[in-house]
Amino acid sequence: MRAENINPFIESVYDLFTTMLNAKAERKNVGIAKTANPRDIMALIGISGRVRGMVALAFPVSTALAMVNKLLNSDIKIMDDTVSDAIAEMVNIVAGGAKARMNTGNEKPLDLSLPTVVRGGDFSVDYPTNSVWLEINFDSDLGPFTLRVTFEPEK
Repeated sequence: MRAENINPFIESVYDLFTTMLNAKAERKNVGIAKTANPRDIMALIGISGRVRGMVALAFPVSTALAMVNKLLNSDIKIMDDTVSDAIAEMVNIVAGGAKARMNTGNEKPLDLSLPTVVRGGDFSVDYPTNSVWLEINFDSDLGPFTLRVTFEPEK
């Protein structure tokens, strides 16, 4: 996995926090994901074009609620459809920002799928054999969360 394919996602996370949430996010450890179920709620979005892969944002409930409440200036206390929709929009913002950074020059542009949100403590996300998820952990003013990115191996 090449840094030029990962850094745009990290930069987009920082942009989301500074522009939309008026908060700080700090990157922590980076490594290969070891578990299939990193948090309580996960939003995923597919990437296609010259590279194919997926990006995911995963949160504990407390972080998801804090982010959504900050974004919507609300006081939601339970995981509901509003929270799922807002989390889906956040992964869309991160993926869209990365897409804009990666769609430069005359290369084939990237496309994004619609986001999918999975919530609850009893789920696992399976992905094709030989796929490797790079996991970037963050701490933020609103709580910890994880960014995961995977791309199909280049042929």
